[in-house]
Amino acid sequence: MQIINTGSKMSLASLKVMSELMFGQLVKAVVDVEQEVMAVDAELHADEEAALLAQGSKQESLWGINLYPSIDGEDWIEFDSMINLRPAHNNRSRGVEDAATRQKIIAIVNKLIER
Repeated sequence: MQIINTGSKMSLASLKVMSELMFGQLVKAVVDVEQEVMAVDAELHADEEAALLAQGSKQESLWGINLYPSIDGEDWIEFDSMINLRPAHNNRSRGVEDAATRQKIIAIVNKLIER
């Protein structure tokens, strides 16, 4: 597992290697929309979530996604994770229902992954 921030960006090529080693086509990631950091390369989103919480992230700022580094365009980011189920915060699905939060996640991922 790796924590990526603006001081330790990751290349798309490195992400592709990760995807081949773990799940064949995807890399699981958790994004902290407040601190603008991302954990990648774990079997479970919950493991990445725990690592970010241990570094001071707040639960309500963490969102699970899947990255498909071989796909071009917007479809390379999939908003699907069990950690996103938060009925108390009006997110009743495994996706990210708030459009502004999705856009923030996309911006952070694009800042941290050099395409």
